[in-house]
Amino acid sequence: MSTVISRKWEHAVVTGGAGFVGSHLCAALLDAGAAVTCVDDLSTGRPENIAPLLERPGFTLVRANVARELPVDRPPDLVLHFASPASPADYLRLPLHTMETGSLGTRNALKLAHDAEARFVLASTSEVYGDPQQNPQDERYWGHVNPVGPRSVYDEAKRFGEALTTAHAEAHGTDTCIVRLFNTYGPRMRGHDGRAVPTFVRQALAGEPLTVTGDGLQTRSLCYVDDTVAGVLAAAGHGMRGPVNIGNPGEITMLALARLVVALTGSRSGIRYIERPVDDPAVRCPDITLARDKLGWEPLVGAEEGLRRTIDWFRAEARR
Repeated sequence: MSTVISRKWEHAVVTGGAGFVGSHLCAALLDAGAAVTCVDDLSTGRPENIAPLLERPGFTLVRANVARELPVDRPPDLVLHFASPASPADYLRLPLHTMETGSLGTRNALKLAHDAEARFVLASTSEVYGDPQQNPQDERYWGHVNPVGPRSVYDEAKRFGEALTTAHAEAHGTDTCIVRLFNTYGPRMRGHDGRAVPTFVRQALAGEPLTVTGDGLQTRSLCYVDDTVAGVLAAAGHGMRGPVNIGNPGEITMLALARLVVALTGSRSGIRYIERPVDDPAVRCPDITLARDKLGWEPLVGAEEGLRRTIDWFRAEARR
């Protein structure tokens, strides 16, 4: 799927550009003719994700921790701040790094954008809604978050990032936008990153039991990465401040997802129930009315098609 970009960018800085979503953003921007500087410390991003981009004209990789420095040699007109551990396995392993990236890293990215008079887009998350008492979640909902639970290092880092971005726009007039990404999946995910789709696909292809937490009736809403990238770039080009939900409103239980992955892979794997994590949200579903009305955006790739593409990618990776 090619991404339609509504505004012509000359030079984009993508923090976390070697990560799953970040690498897809880098590729889409290059395809649209922008020069791209990818800034990543490779703590969770993978060199393989951007290896095909290294030989492309206009692409630059800068290895740096954005919480400490953001060494960019030419002013950008777009800053996409996507740096952060995003999977439970990563942010539980790197709790302080996660919080520093969401706070100091966001501050540094905002300063870069402000000084260059660039458009700034913060990658926030549906996790700001916590274990929601409202379903689906719209942007007016304040959330239900445990500030001292095991997930808080990620949830509160993103909530602080939203507050800092809003304050920067108010105090300095920085051109900012907040996008709240719901569960995104697709090629380039890591099989052991702890998220449901890559975990289930890896297990099914290996013939292992699929590990479903709790009773499996908790829901998620899965957005294929091409759709997420299109939504992010639509918000960047529009000029809105947000926050705006970018996700697929098609809600599915984890048990149904596991069974669908088994069917699509042709696996004989069974289901194994394991303990549900602390503060695991019971529901997750975006209200995307704002994105539809203001951006003219909505997801185009259905769950079965997106999962087939993801499974094909994992199979190809296993062969390599």
